[in-house]
Amino acid sequence: MLMDNRNFSHEPDRRLFLKTAALGAAALAAYAGTKNDSETLVTTFYKSLTPEQQKGICFPFDHELRSKVDNNWHITPMKIAQFFTPDQQAMVEEIFRKLHNPEFAGRVMQHLKDDDKGIGNYSVALFGKPGSGKFEFVLTGRHCTARCDGDSVEGAAFGGPIFYGHQCGPDFTERPDHPGNIYWYQGQRANEVYKALDGKQRKLALLGDPRKEEKTATIKLKPKGQLDGIPVADMSKDQRKLVEQVLADLLLPFRKKDVDEALKIIKASGGVESLSMAFYQNLDLGVDKVWDVWQLESPNMVWYFRGHPHVHTWVHIKA
Repeated sequence: MLMDNRNFSHEPDRRLFLKTAALGAAALAAYAGTKNDSETLVTTFYKSLTPEQQKGICFPFDHELRSKVDNNWHITPMKIAQFFTPDQQAMVEEIFRKLHNPEFAGRVMQHLKDDDKGIGNYSVALFGKPGSGKFEFVLTGRHCTARCDGDSVEGAAFGGPIFYGHQCGPDFTERPDHPGNIYWYQGQRANEVYKALDGKQRKLALLGDPRKEEKTATIKLKPKGQLDGIPVADMSKDQRKLVEQVLADLLLPFRKKDVDEALKIIKASGGVESLSMAFYQNLDLGVDKVWDVWQLESPNMVWYFRGHPHVHTWVHIKA
């Protein structure tokens, strides 16, 4: 269950996303794209830029900066509220909103306010030329690396590695139940998997220290023999269904287009049975054995949820 203070009706979306989490043929039908999707808006935004603005935020498509991801950084030094006109700022906000499930977007905008007083204090960059070839729009700031690529980055969900997180309230270290954190429902769902494991399985799944947060190196993919935790393929059918529910909740905040691409890659790589799941006991807030730090990974994916001292989440899914 989600935290009551979020006032977010989760059950209809859960039923919807479970269909995709099962990696079947059923497609998401809760919401559909329009002609004003993020990619179209990126082209409009690009055409509105002055030469000075282009010089500040535009780069070649193959620039090394495009692939970077971090938990708190500015891809360019110019903040949105200071560098762009009000109309351009509105376009940037709409691009970012439309990268998300419309029923979740308001909560994502709230986390930007909580984390850095709103999207105006974040920054953007454009790689390539929207509307006439490969391009990628990247928005970064505290607890955010988001991408819009128009499928220019082949074989990569979300256009490449992304980051999301949230610190709700003034305390840098949140309470063990993470009150008000918009993403803690994902941690709660993951802990349902752990509770369903037997003693032998828990010994495989529960480890000491997680991977280190090392900027882009954090999302490094590992070969099959080096994956942490318990293989989902070794779980019972009921346990695998719980993992599918975790995957559904992880994908819930994002737009249908990106969810479909992520699921396509996961399915082609062996489905949920290709994943391993690990929990880490050395960063347990409150020492309550509700594991704040955990991950799902395969040779094609890492989804690393670090709920200590607040929520940091690193995502990389690549064919």
